[in-house]
Amino acid sequence: MATARNPAALVRPLVTPEGVDLRVKLADAGTRASGFLLDVVIIIVAAIVVSIVALFGLGGLGVQEAEPLFIVWIIFIFLLRNVYFIAFEAGRRAATPGKRMVGVRVASRSGAGLTLDQVIARNLMREIEVFLPLSILAARGSAGVADTLSTIFGLVWALLFSLFPLFNRDRLRIGDLLAGTWVVEAPKVALLEDLSLRKDPIAARFQFSPAQLDAYGIAELHKLEEVLRRDDYFAMKAVAETIGRKIGARVEPVDSKAFLMAYYGELRAHLERKLLLGNRKADKYAR
Repeated sequence: MATARNPAALVRPLVTPEGVDLRVKLADAGTRASGFLLDVVIIIVAAIVVSIVALFGLGGLGVQEAEPLFIVWIIFIFLLRNVYFIAFEAGRRAATPGKRMVGVRVASRSGAGLTLDQVIARNLMREIEVFLPLSILAARGSAGVADTLSTIFGLVWALLFSLFPLFNRDRLRIGDLLAGTWVVEAPKVALLEDLSLRKDPIAARFQFSPAQLDAYGIAELHKLEEVLRRDDYFAMKAVAETIGRKIGARVEPVDSKAFLMAYYGELRAHLERKLLLGNRKADKYAR
């Protein structure tokens, strides 16, 4: 494919609310498919384990008594796969275990923090894209009423939606289009040190008041971490100037990285303390 010969074809601008272009690389279709299949395997294993435990616990029930429990089991499987995807993607890493294994994560195409609404939208759409046609086929097959036409229709439905990322340049699912998200590469690059420890002697010079730390929230903390991971001088300089103006701090260009490391460490600790007290600030617009 063209993207295999030219990796730059999947590089896209991702402009943060501070106006900094982070430049992300989109995950290719094969990587996305691998991550999804790994997640499906995890979900299937979990469902099998729960089913076996339930069968042993309810082994004495007759067919009539077990029918309502079968409906409960179907609802449980529906909730399992949706809660699995939503809970992990709404977390700090914005990635399910399968995505983390292949090195990708979900990001908002607007450059702002990924919201819960976006995560829910993109994952509920997967029910229509993949799981609904497969569930209908499985139900008809178990009831002995499956026919060739309905089988072909269900498979074509699932394949069309599954292969949709191959036919658009940003490798987007229908769910990504609706939710305003994309899946980007998230290489496992460790920070030089735990930024919250602030061992840098220059960074240790900077101190911030609670009012200065209240200027930003969790979404901006994640963006700041991405900027520090990329270690790009011009990006760090631009972000340091933006934060400095907002909180009333003067930052020399040469001290940009040290300033950001210091602010990251104190902002992270500040937000963690507030979270323990039940006060979660999602972003700089929250009150």
